[in-house]
Amino acid sequence: MPALSTIIWVLAGVAIGYVLWKSGIGLLRSFNTPMPSPPPVGELRKVNVRYRCSVCGLEIKLTLAPDEDPPPPRHCLEDMDIVAPLYD
Repeated sequence: MPALSTIIWVLAGVAIGYVLWKSGIGLLRSFNTPMPSPPPVGELRKVNVRYRCSVCGLEIKLTLAPDEDPPPPRHCLEDMDIVAPLYD
């Protein structure tokens, strides 16, 4: 008859194998799910874009926009420049 510690090691190995199997199958199934549809036209999307006015230096942060890539706003009669985030 095998020792009790051997039985515990075998049961632990089977449990770990089962968890790895289920997580692997879940990961593979997640690749097959379709992308969610885009929000309806006119609904605002969350964005994180910063702009700076090249004339006066005013900076703004845009957090909601109708597009994922919004056009730059105008300030001092010029289009504002996109500023790269430092710590995002």
